[in-house]
Amino acid sequence: MSDNPKVSQDQREKNVREALRSVVDPEIGMDVVTLGLVRQLDFSDDKLHVIMILTTPFCPYGPQIMEQTRRTAQEAAGVITTIEMGLEMWDPSMMEEGAADDWGLF
Repeated sequence: MSDNPKVSQDQREKNVREALRSVVDPEIGMDVVTLGLVRQLDFSDDKLHVIMILTTPFCPYGPQIMEQTRRTAQEAAGVITTIEMGLEMWDPSMMEEGAADDWGLF
C-alpha cells in the first residue's frame, strides 16, 4: 500500500495490523497481533513507528520477530518503518478476545 492521503488513518492501521498477522511467534505458533504484542502504531506523513513487546524479555526469537514485524509493517504501510521494544510485560490477557481459549489458558 502506498502512502495515499485518501486512505484514512484507521484504514492504514487496519491494513498494517492485518499484514502483521503473518508474523508468527515460532515457539507459540500464534501471530503477533493475536498475541497482543503490537502495542502501538504511530504514523506520520512519511514514516511509521511500531512499538511492540515480546512474550518474555529473553525470547530467543525476539530479534527475528521484531525485524520481521518491522519489515512486514513497512511493506504494508509503504513508508519507512522503525520499531521499538516496549517496556510493558506481556500478559495472556493482552491476547485478542477468545484467542486464549484456543490456547487453553482460560
